[in-house]
Amino acid sequence: MTTQAPSDKSGPLSGYRVLELCSTVSGPACARLLGDFGADVIKVEPPGGDPLRSMGKHAGDISLYAATILRNKRSISVDLKHPKGRQLVRELALKCDLLVDSYRPGVMERLGLGYEELSKENPGLVMVRISGYGQSGPYSQRPGYGAICEAMAGVRNLIGDPDRPPARVAVAATDYLTAVFAAFGAVTALLARKKTGRGQVVDAALYEAAFTQMEAYVPAFETTGYVPQRVGPNLPNMAPNSLYPTRDGGYVLIAANSDATFERLILTMGQPELKDDPLLCSIRARGNNIPYCNEVVSAWTRQHDGPDIERMLLAAEVPVSRVYTMPDIFADPHFAARGMLTRVPHPQLGELVHPGIVPRLSDTPGRIVKSGPDLGQDTRSILSDELGFSETEIDDLLDQKIVYGMAASSDPASHEAHASKLETN
Repeated sequence: MTTQAPSDKSGPLSGYRVLELCSTVSGPACARLLGDFGADVIKVEPPGGDPLRSMGKHAGDISLYAATILRNKRSISVDLKHPKGRQLVRELALKCDLLVDSYRPGVMERLGLGYEELSKENPGLVMVRISGYGQSGPYSQRPGYGAICEAMAGVRNLIGDPDRPPARVAVAATDYLTAVFAAFGAVTALLARKKTGRGQVVDAALYEAAFTQMEAYVPAFETTGYVPQRVGPNLPNMAPNSLYPTRDGGYVLIAANSDATFERLILTMGQPELKDDPLLCSIRARGNNIPYCNEVVSAWTRQHDGPDIERMLLAAEVPVSRVYTMPDIFADPHFAARGMLTRVPHPQLGELVHPGIVPRLSDTPGRIVKSGPDLGQDTRSILSDELGFSETEIDDLLDQKIVYGMAASSDPASHEAHASKLETN
């Protein structure tokens, strides 16, 4: 595994400041992408913290999910229900290049933090707005999570086997896809700002990000009336391209899409005569006879263990992979060599493995500077360094419960008292 040592932040987005007003997955993932490439990300959290701190697995009281998705960020905890709290966030926004929010449309405006108002004083501000259904349209006020929006986008209907209800992928796929589109929009808007001098709004909707995956089916429906349905592990109109059972109880995914690759597959299987089978002799023939093709391949894979199938087919240059579990990933040398299992220092846990940075830039790569901060860990330094508040003024804000964070004193008892305050408010 790659070990990531702490260092000063640098990268292609170094010098840009981002204010994150987001919760759960898509918004924090977007800001994490920006932070990975050097942006200074200030995450604003309510007194109780972002709900994602309660998601996923924990090591004691430490959220392992928050430690990764909030990496490379600073955390300030502010009560936005208090007028002074909203004013503090407004002052921070006026000093930022990017503001990422994932509130329902209209909430930021009610808080006095809408784009029209902020851009009057910060005309270069780029505001990235992530929501379920977008900032306009009849559904804009609907609450929406990634899973809900992929159902509306038609994606959920395609997941699973045709004789069963639609399944789900046990990861926040639509949230992460939206995060990538939102981060792309943010960087594109910053490039446009270099030409115009002005910022703009990036409107990233979860259902639209999910819907982009339906690209092949949109013109097909309009032109031919074709309605795609669930096909299980198969690829429509293409075979062999599916999951195949192995002798050791696992599965391999084999994708022999072209005629040349199929010939190499059947040679490895010891059945070259299949080339002349009228049901398998061409791409179209195999695509029209997927169940038959899959059974022929399955009959062979059932005779061998997964690693042996991989070895034989890779030697024949047939695309193949076992269906990995997490132990497989941690044992695989390629993940380690590519830095996709990166050890990052953690103040309580010693080290924590993070997923690596994507994409890779040859000259200005991203880096992981630190694991995600504790709730309100940087409240004091942000107020002091960015807004010029004195220690006395910060203590007063803490006492009034307008902001939450660590006390100025180095006395451990004082720190424990303020940490307790965070947990109970």
